[in-house]
Amino acid sequence: MSSRPTLPPPPPPVEIRTWPDREAMLADRAFILGALVRMHLGPARLGVLVMWAGLAAFGWLLVGSGLVMFEQASADFFSGIAGLLTLLLGVGALIPAVILVSLHLARDREIRALLVEWGALDRDPERDRELRLPGMSLVWLLLSFVLAAGGLALCVIGPASARPGDDTYGMVALIMGLGMVAWLTGLIGAVKALAHRRWVLRVLAAPAPDRLTPDPLTPAGGRSASSGPRPPGSGTPSPSPDR
Repeated sequence: MSSRPTLPPPPPPVEIRTWPDREAMLADRAFILGALVRMHLGPARLGVLVMWAGLAAFGWLLVGSGLVMFEQASADFFSGIAGLLTLLLGVGALIPAVILVSLHLARDREIRALLVEWGALDRDPERDRELRLPGMSLVWLLLSFVLAAGGLALCVIGPASARPGDDTYGMVALIMGLGMVAWLTGLIGAVKALAHRRWVLRVLAAPAPDRLTPDPLTPAGGRSASSGPRPPGSGTPSPSPDR
């Protein structure tokens, strides 16, 4: 059984909402938005992303080591057998890591959609202040920048510093693969931090929707404006006077 928390449903349509008053709606909105923000940008999500990136790096480390052993197989038969086993172990660790990161990204898209829908219900400046998380966003952004910069450096410096005859193709692929894992992990983290900041500016800091002005098509009596008699000149014949 999965231990991941279940995502809340989107807000109900206007015609079937059952909140007794605005305060009850704001309380539910704050509770659900708080849970969604923790699922999207909480410390636990950062740890999970780093763990999956570590699994991918470990898998590629084994794959790169297997490639290096294959290049030495012409001189040693056992190096070829060890390279094949190492390569299979690396693929066995790399494939689950890629699948888990893909599921992570898909879940993030769902969370961001729910954040927009629930945030658009109304504005609550007091409770919304707790959802901004500027410190946590900065931590995500700084760590992501360090990972992305380090990974990009490995991808560039590894091939550039390789010396023909001393460094094998497998070693270059190993270094570039580790750099690519770090760069992609940093890119994912930076996108999450910037997406949260964009949500804060476009949803929480946007002007509140006007909830007090009645809909001109639905008067206070509950009857649609189209159900009453239309004034003369509106396209319907006016009642004729008694003759």
